[in-house]
Amino acid sequence: MKYYTKVNDKEYIIEIGPDNEIVVNDEKYSIDFQYLATGGMVSLLLNNRSLEAVVDEYDDHWEVLAEGELYNVFVQDERAFRLAQARGTTLDTGHETGVKAPMPGVIIRTLVDVGDVVERNEKVVILESMKMENELRAPREGVVTAVNVSAGASVEKGQVLIVIGDRE
Repeated sequence: MKYYTKVNDKEYIIEIGPDNEIVVNDEKYSIDFQYLATGGMVSLLLNNRSLEAVVDEYDDHWEVLAEGELYNVFVQDERAFRLAQARGTTLDTGHETGVKAPMPGVIIRTLVDVGDVVERNEKVVILESMKMENELRAPREGVVTAVNVSAGASVEKGQVLIVIGDRE
């Protein structure tokens, strides 16, 4: 089966093959993917390179925290992608998008204020969790419409930290 995927600002076509093989933009990879028992953690062997990540599923996308970077991932199968094209929509449409905490932690610093214009992938919050600083980034360009946290605040997984709306 073929999937159309957008990770932050990059698009990929992924085909699932037999025998633990995937093809990403015409490049083959050997994979082994396992959900771990706790906290949304996954383990991935990609061409014998080991990666661990925290994955959260939302209504319209996934958030993946891997190696200290947060990725917003939108996926559609081929049928849904063709329907969206016919309707003139994209993989990540919407008027407001929340930057959510991918795991519980403490806010180290907010890097934006209400009214600031942000670009996709711009750093907006630094969250400390499990003794690591994680840079949370804007999933889209727009204007910051709400900052719901400040430095020192404890946050829960899934809590909306920053809200980004359309530019007027």
